[in-house]
Amino acid sequence: MQYRQLGGSGLTVPVLSFGTGTFGGGGEFFKAFGSSDVAEATRLVDICLDAGLTMFDSADIYSQGAAEEILGQAIKGRRDQVLVSTKGTFRMGDGPNDVGSSRFHLTKAVEASLRRLGTDYIDLYQLHCFDATTPVEETLMTLDDLVRAGKIRYIGCSNFSGWHLMKSLAVSDRYGLSRYVAHQAYYSLVGRDYEWELMPLALDQKVGTVVWSPLGWGRLTGKIRRGQPLPENTRLQSQIARDIGPPVPDERVYDIIDALDDVAAETGKSVAQIALNWVLQRPSVSTVIIGARTEEQLKQNLDVVSWVLTTEQIAQLDAASETTRAYPYWHQLQFEERNPRPV
Repeated sequence: MQYRQLGGSGLTVPVLSFGTGTFGGGGEFFKAFGSSDVAEATRLVDICLDAGLTMFDSADIYSQGAAEEILGQAIKGRRDQVLVSTKGTFRMGDGPNDVGSSRFHLTKAVEASLRRLGTDYIDLYQLHCFDATTPVEETLMTLDDLVRAGKIRYIGCSNFSGWHLMKSLAVSDRYGLSRYVAHQAYYSLVGRDYEWELMPLALDQKVGTVVWSPLGWGRLTGKIRRGQPLPENTRLQSQIARDIGPPVPDERVYDIIDALDDVAAETGKSVAQIALNWVLQRPSVSTVIIGARTEEQLKQNLDVVSWVLTTEQIAQLDAASETTRAYPYWHQLQFEERNPRPV
């Protein structure tokens, strides 16, 4: 396993983290990801630890808390060997204050996550989305209080716009509050919008990127092919998963898979392994979250740290996955002399 610093913090993390969205299988949405019970989850954690993957990512909404509970059981007795990251902000009840990043909800959410995880501290706590109805100062002061209380060690965010993140960092700097050291963001060969603004911001402000869905919401597993029906064991079979997941035109997916197939033929690696390795080589990336329904899937994903794509192979994949940028990003490309692209 390789390790990198998490943004500008002093925390070192493995370049691969394990996502627990497959734990529990509660409801139609999460059942489409997987339904590992405690025994299966414990075995997957064993394999991760043997490979040096020590960071496990969860969220309170994953199967309505079941994923955190199962993760807590799977790491029981070896909490000191792992890094636990989890998330909150999304709705976790019917009450008017059971959602958001207010002091009320975040305090309640963190306490509930600690109970489910069976631990007295969370290594990385991330806001699952931006809450525009709560003052940024209230949110960050609450998180800072939780850090000072020892319940959280580092804070991060997820799915923020550039201005959401920059405003939050400015408030932290102004008042001397804990600073976001991580941004959990969607980034893949079929979803490269992250590069336009969030990547330059991450590099400038030393915010480490924790990549979610590096296989493009299951599109880059190697099982999806032009002219063939969707395989039965893909989350894309679920209507709710398709509605919530990142939209990508089918032809774009097929064109990128064609390029991945070419590189696979050169390297002897799988389509999924190549797609993961490409993300690992990108600037600002601290760790990439992988998931697995089976031990074999996990072992194949873990293998991506043992080799690297060549410059020529990366360029081929870049060309196949390039998209037309929205304004002002296409305009800014004309001034790379003074505003260079990070990739």
